[in-house]
Amino acid sequence: MAEAGAVPYRRVLLKISGEALAGRQGYGIEPETINRIAEEIREVVEMGVQLAIVIGGGNMFRGIAASAGGMDRATGDYMGMLATVINALALQDAIEKAGVPVRVLSAIEMRAVAEPYIRRRAMRHLEKGRVVVFAAGTGNPFFTTDTAGALRAVEIGAEALLKASRVDGIYTADPLKDPKAVKLERVGYIEALNRGLEVMDTTAISLCMDNKLPIVVFDLTTRGNIRRIVAGEAVGSVVTNDAVPPKG
Repeated sequence: MAEAGAVPYRRVLLKISGEALAGRQGYGIEPETINRIAEEIREVVEMGVQLAIVIGGGNMFRGIAASAGGMDRATGDYMGMLATVINALALQDAIEKAGVPVRVLSAIEMRAVAEPYIRRRAMRHLEKGRVVVFAAGTGNPFFTTDTAGALRAVEIGAEALLKASRVDGIYTADPLKDPKAVKLERVGYIEALNRGLEVMDTTAISLCMDNKLPIVVFDLTTRGNIRRIVAGEAVGSVVTNDAVPPKG
């Protein structure tokens, strides 16, 4: 295994949406997709990088959508948190089959399937070379898994938040809908907030800004992108403090 100092990032947090696990089928968990992600995670760990993951649950259930349909928002959000636990366990299984030890830590206590989230325990797992998957968001309704990703990244001292996407960076508009959309290689936190760029929700961006945590938005469907980012290559788009140049 490479020494941690051989790559720009020693510890990163990867934020993956639940929809990413659905692959081409559009719902549930597609085995081919989750196994590919697990192989990429193995490559990153073998580089000596400590990797934590926050997983969403949109492929199973979306609390906001249920709320729009008349369900109590808090109830819908708790159901969404449970969906993230399902995804976390599936990801744990795939990563372990790729040969990497994994621990799932849940913000909602369910000892039969996951460890309770304790910050120092999470950091100890990372130091021992284990991948840590954070499940159940923040454990509180009205917060997205984007916010959970930013919060956990700050708590564990991650050096970057890698936001997996379906496109290769941040654009002025949705490039899948607007052919005139322009890619932005580097964006300031304030600019991302003021322009309403679809990076992460405002709470997550603000938390990253307050703690000077860079956000790297990249295309998860392109094989090897996670490895390229932690190796210091310029991949995707970076949200950072305008006065501080991004790594890579």
